[in-house]
Amino acid sequence: MVNPATRVCIVLGTRPEAIKLAPVIQAFRRSPTFDVRVVLTGQHREMVAQVMDLFDLSAECDLAIMQPRQTLTDITCRSLQGLERFFEADPPDLVIVQGDTTTAFAAALAAFYRQIPVGHVEAGLRTNHLFDPYPEEANRRLISQLAQLHFAPTARAVENLQRSGVTGTIHQTGNTVIDALLSVADRQPPCEVPGLDWSAHRVLLATVHRRENWGDPLREIARGFLQILERFPDTALLLPLHRNPTVREPLQGLLGEHPRAFLVEPLDYAELVGAIARCYLLLTDSGGLQEEAPALGKPVLVLRETTERPEAIEAGTAKLVGTNGDRVATEAATLLDRRDAYETMAMAVNPFGDGRASERILKIVGDYFRSASDVIGGTDADK
Repeated sequence: MVNPATRVCIVLGTRPEAIKLAPVIQAFRRSPTFDVRVVLTGQHREMVAQVMDLFDLSAECDLAIMQPRQTLTDITCRSLQGLERFFEADPPDLVIVQGDTTTAFAAALAAFYRQIPVGHVEAGLRTNHLFDPYPEEANRRLISQLAQLHFAPTARAVENLQRSGVTGTIHQTGNTVIDALLSVADRQPPCEVPGLDWSAHRVLLATVHRRENWGDPLREIARGFLQILERFPDTALLLPLHRNPTVREPLQGLLGEHPRAFLVEPLDYAELVGAIARCYLLLTDSGGLQEEAPALGKPVLVLRETTERPEAIEAGTAKLVGTNGDRVATEAATLLDRRDAYETMAMAVNPFGDGRASERILKIVGDYFRSASDVIGGTDADK
């Protein structure tokens, strides 16, 4: 039996981590066999707080590392120092991290330094281009070499981990983002944008924020958006703006005057789910939206040159279109002009899970500690 005092520390710092770990935190807190500690690094603040409120979650510790214009080195060093103090004062038996953020990497490294096992949610994603996306591809590869429990969302992710020669055990669980999405979608959340009439237009939901798209690629993407709006008068563009001025300012300059381009502040997660449910299609460089939108039957055009989620491309739920403005407009036009092309993508089966990934992770962790207890106790199974 799992020791009731088994301590699991779940570390997160960004909104995507909060969304994808929320159902994991809920599952572990429902279990009487685990003592759960949630630690926030503070890499994102307001956006994480919104998610925590939405899922009725609280944290035991906030490292509050956020500083103006912080670098990746700043995030890593402050996270390591804060987590070292927390792990020393309240040592966990397992540290769980998610994905490929700098917070996740720093938490895995801090746990490794104290010889604490690491569980990695959404393990095994790869583009096989070390600097694309940057720094995510390096972060997830480094975490894989430190983790003892690898929670892979798909069969492809399992194969990637096997080829990487990782230690520990690999488990295919599905992606926890589907758990989070379906639980929020069941509430039918609204998404009210001043001036936007959802019933009057086919709304294109767009998000752009990745470092590799800063500069000329961002301007090309915006040029593609303008072409779509001009060619299809029945369309509108809903574009939540990233808080980083490097992203906001070029988009505002190029799209801000168009009457059917709605550039808004970042949507909270419930609003985002409401927008996905109501939109016609998505144009995005987000990783998570490649997984989430197909669960609600919405085609995704991926505004990147590579993706660590090739399963979506192979399943036909998403299409990799790059950042050239003409191609972005052409690919969107195909889905807007041709109902058969749209339906093919909208009705394809989402390869990222069934909404039960968190339950599987809880069981795997329970089995892990039961096995460790059996080995220490010298049960008959080991004699």
